[in-house]
Amino acid sequence: MMRGMGNMQGMMKQMQKMQKNMKKDQEELEKQEFIGKSANDLVVVTFDGKKEMKDIQIKKEAVDPEDIDMLQDLVVMAVNDAINKIDKQTQQTMGKYTQNIPGF
Repeated sequence: MMRGMGNMQGMMKQMQKMQKNMKKDQEELEKQEFIGKSANDLVVVTFDGKKEMKDIQIKKEAVDPEDIDMLQDLVVMAVNDAINKIDKQTQQTMGKYTQNIPGF
């Protein structure tokens, strides 16, 4: 009976260590910068790992009062590029914690 308790304590310690590492990795991921770009870098956005936009740069060539739709499309393209990069890095960083857990 005592041997089972030792295994349980060992598992609990492993879980606590994994939680600590997971939190640390999440915090580091949230601090990273992700840059998304549109075609020809006419719009460049910067996000953090929490998917919060920190900056947007729009080149003069992207601003045409006669074609606002183009500027809107460029902004969407840049934002989606950044979000995709965040998602990919999140999966690479945090996926190791969920790869062997059913349902994730």
